[in-house]
Amino acid sequence: MVGSGDENESAHEDFLSEAQEIVETLSRNLLLLEQSQKEGRNDPDLLNDIFRAVHTLKGLAGMFGMVSLSNLAHALENLLDDLRLGRVDLTQETLDVLFDGTERVQRILAASRDDGGEKVDISDFAESVHRVAEAPQDVDAIHEYELSDNVLSVLTEYEEHRLRTNITQGVSLYRLRVSFALASIDTALEDLKARARSLAELITYLPSMGGGNDDLIELEVLLASRADIEKLREALCNDDALLEAVPRRATQRMPTMIPHSNEIPDLQAPVEPIVPGSIPPQMLERVGADALSLRSVANTVRVNIQKLDHLMNVVGELAIVRGAVSQITERLRERPELRSLSAELHRIARGFERNLAELQDGILDVRMVPLGQVFDKLARVVRQAARDAKKEIRLEVKGSDTEVDKLIVEELSDPLMHLIRNAIDHGVETPKRRVEMGKDPQGLLGLVAYQKGNHVVIEVRDDGSGMDPERLIAKAISKGIVGPDARSELSRDDVFNLIFQPGFSTTDVVTDLSGRGVGMDVVKTNISKLGGVIDLKSEIGKGTTFTITLPITLAIISALIVRVTGNTYAIPLANVQEALLLDPHAIRTVEGREVMTLRGGTLPLCRLQGLFRLSDGHSGGRTQRQFVVVSQLGARRIGLVVDLLLGQQDIVIKALGRSLRQVRGFSGATDLGDQSVTLVLDTPQILEEVLASNERTRQAEVLS
Repeated sequence: MVGSGDENESAHEDFLSEAQEIVETLSRNLLLLEQSQKEGRNDPDLLNDIFRAVHTLKGLAGMFGMVSLSNLAHALENLLDDLRLGRVDLTQETLDVLFDGTERVQRILAASRDDGGEKVDISDFAESVHRVAEAPQDVDAIHEYELSDNVLSVLTEYEEHRLRTNITQGVSLYRLRVSFALASIDTALEDLKARARSLAELITYLPSMGGGNDDLIELEVLLASRADIEKLREALCNDDALLEAVPRRATQRMPTMIPHSNEIPDLQAPVEPIVPGSIPPQMLERVGADALSLRSVANTVRVNIQKLDHLMNVVGELAIVRGAVSQITERLRERPELRSLSAELHRIARGFERNLAELQDGILDVRMVPLGQVFDKLARVVRQAARDAKKEIRLEVKGSDTEVDKLIVEELSDPLMHLIRNAIDHGVETPKRRVEMGKDPQGLLGLVAYQKGNHVVIEVRDDGSGMDPERLIAKAISKGIVGPDARSELSRDDVFNLIFQPGFSTTDVVTDLSGRGVGMDVVKTNISKLGGVIDLKSEIGKGTTFTITLPITLAIISALIVRVTGNTYAIPLANVQEALLLDPHAIRTVEGREVMTLRGGTLPLCRLQGLFRLSDGHSGGRTQRQFVVVSQLGARRIGLVVDLLLGQQDIVIKALGRSLRQVRGFSGATDLGDQSVTLVLDTPQILEEVLASNERTRQAEVLS
């Protein structure tokens, strides 16, 4: 395409975004098509949607000179066209070829995004398509019914295929004669299609040879339906309409329909890119309504997430300005001669605060995307992993419309993929074993998402064999992860958490899915980087549930500002359950760790002064009274002991930089508006560190 480098780069990015949306829709529809095939249902509308998506993808690839992608889409389009017209049966092998083609499209797009090329070998895909192609079917079944030559002569190839398919499946045919006003025929036809959709398939319609006048037109509509004729009359007929069954007649041998050329293109052949302004008029006429599919995103604007990050940073800076203005207002209020100026400035600041809050909410709303984006991709992973493991898996998804920050969605893909592959490989039993255990041979894998306060919770469930605590401990002891007396020292939750230790694996056989001792520790690390935690529950013979708790957004967050021995820190409010005055008499020591009782439960305490090794020599010193900030993540909680609670404030977290990136316990820094830099606590990491140190202390005592 002709244009400057920046314009070409922007156009290429738009193409990749549009193509990615098409691939995601295509993948979702292929999974639905596979489900309908397993249930023995025929869904021509879904097949048509898939065909149109591939057709649109082929057109886009041609416009941008994507040779491999255009030819691959053309091969997929030919195969889908044969499926639509009944020349190829929808079998598992055919579905495998369609899924394979979709995966290759995804790899081509990924390669194009990374280095601008299409370095993906697709030369063998034509052989896969040829392998599933079958000879055309005989169409003589159509002539078992008394259908006039006028009707048969106007049938398109697709309509003839749908008619033949319905006859083959034993669906009854009906002829509907109905009159419409010429002025409103378009809306009247759409209304008829809508009323018929749940009861019958509309094969074709054409003007009747008789009836009609200057104001009316009579149509003959051919329907296929399993419904009773009286029910059809009630739904479709008005006073002037006539519905009758199409009678059968003696079968007459007719010439077999000439098959469509199932030509598979040379997938490496060059494609001439289309330059805007160079499309010949006759080509535009051929495109017709298909071009309307390119308008699917006409009411949306794609924005690079980096641009939203920049806007969010600007809003964060404005929030700092707001804090500074509030501080100036308070100082002016203390001077009697400037109170009127302070009041005016306060009104202006309130208006600024309202507008800033609306701007912040608007940008956050734009960044939010449904988890269905990642769930749809994971459905393909489930299908392939189940086939590789030779297991039957039924995927159930709930809460796919739950929204989280776009960046969190992207970072979730790999951790969730690890959990799913482990569940299929280690959790769900083989069909034979499940039958022996009295279970359904088809294993259940669930993805559940829901919002809980300022967090989003994602559960990955399976109904497999569950985890045996004794086996986990034995493996951990053999690998030197815990001491030989761990059986009597570790709680049930501590035992399950052993699977997150680096190098821990319960299998002795390395497969393509798992078994190398990597994965679960990476899952926990990646979840922690997102400010979340992962918990698990498991029961032998019944299954395992992993629960991931994450903040909804990582952009602008509300934080509780606290002080410890003169140092100021920010604690993300999403991790704060409550704050209360510390009663020294309520503290007791259990296994060398300070705890207190809170609402009937034991709350471990962590003195931030000791954790960060701060001395009382700092300015401000430690006050006589202290506070406990109760932080809860998932099923675990901890009490952070601080000296002062300074209030709540919206903050923007800035990265610490390379030199301080490895410092544990801090997720970044922020400016509170008084030109001072405040560290933001990484509460999930502190919780993990404290609980892990408790465990290490117990183990050390056991070993000594």
